[in-house]
Amino acid sequence: MRRSIYGPDHELFRESVRSFLDRHVRPHHDRFIEQGSIDRGVWLEAGKQGFLGLGVPTEYGGVDAGDYRFNAVLVEELSHVSVALASCLGIHVDCVTPYLVDLATEEQKRRWLPRFCAGELVTAIAMTEPSGGSDLAALRTTAARRGSTWVINGSKTFITNGASADLVVAAVRTGPGSGSKGISLFAIGTDVPGVHRGRKLDKVGQPEADTAELFFDDVAVSDADLLGEVGRGFEYMMERLTQERLNSAISNLAHAAQLLAETVSYAKDRTAFGQAIGSFQYNKFLLAEFSTTIDVTQAFVDQCTLAHVDGQLGPTEAAKAKWWTAEVQNRVLDGCVQLHGGYGFMRESRIARGWTDARVTKIWAGSNEIMKELIGRSLGL
Repeated sequence: MRRSIYGPDHELFRESVRSFLDRHVRPHHDRFIEQGSIDRGVWLEAGKQGFLGLGVPTEYGGVDAGDYRFNAVLVEELSHVSVALASCLGIHVDCVTPYLVDLATEEQKRRWLPRFCAGELVTAIAMTEPSGGSDLAALRTTAARRGSTWVINGSKTFITNGASADLVVAAVRTGPGSGSKGISLFAIGTDVPGVHRGRKLDKVGQPEADTAELFFDDVAVSDADLLGEVGRGFEYMMERLTQERLNSAISNLAHAAQLLAETVSYAKDRTAFGQAIGSFQYNKFLLAEFSTTIDVTQAFVDQCTLAHVDGQLGPTEAAKAKWWTAEVQNRVLDGCVQLHGGYGFMRESRIARGWTDARVTKIWAGSNEIMKELIGRSLGL
């Protein structure tokens, strides 16, 4: 079905992203998987192309696209190659950018953003803790005021880009008590004394994404590293999770759509009992169902994207898009593995990798159960 969300400028941008991926990612993707990380050269080249500064004003080295649809195009094309690649670059472009652009002081912007846009300063967000999971209000990492210094102690886990990031936006507790009150945000350089990277986590999928633990042992920072106001960190995170969840929804669906298209081609070529496996009624009906589900879901996600461009996307709609696309993605890819038969269970196959890569999308950016809870609350339940 023809999509009307994008104009000529977006499609020209799509071609430039595809060219970048063809030259700098696809030829090396297997090596990225084996080494468990994406080469820094990919970041630097993405910076040269202007992909990392889509939401950053030009005076700080960005391109100031002024239209989230360019972000959406980037996420879609990254996801067609690897949902892990979309996750690593997406955290930087879609998730960290709003914190630095909206909350940073003029001095902070000039200190961080030019290198951020150039790919010289890779970033991560450190919210999740070993004991908290999706409950961001249960933070135990603390920042204690000592004169003009804040001293941070605690740990974070499941941090995308955690093994390679140069700067981490960390949520810490600066006030007494528990719950959402008293949380603040700091941008912390990973070269600061007391910041330690833990092990690179051995995940079921997305091996090329360097997910790691981070530890803060008496890490001394100052107000020059504080993002926004003290005590408003939880509010800041809630305001920006809408874009993070939309990013996830766009990636989920683009990933599923690409692998479904590859499975349809496989079903036309693979034969069993003297005929193409796609011609068997059950397989034909299954692929018809998946194709329809993708198209219908795409229509909703496109409307969410347009609403976000207009500043009208609410947290409930973002939650719906996130959980539903994750369900669709996992349902479609599980069916695609089945259609590939034994080959679909081989680790080196695209569909097997896609299947394992996708499983986490029902967990991260707020688990699907949390998304349903948020939607339920919006219904007055």
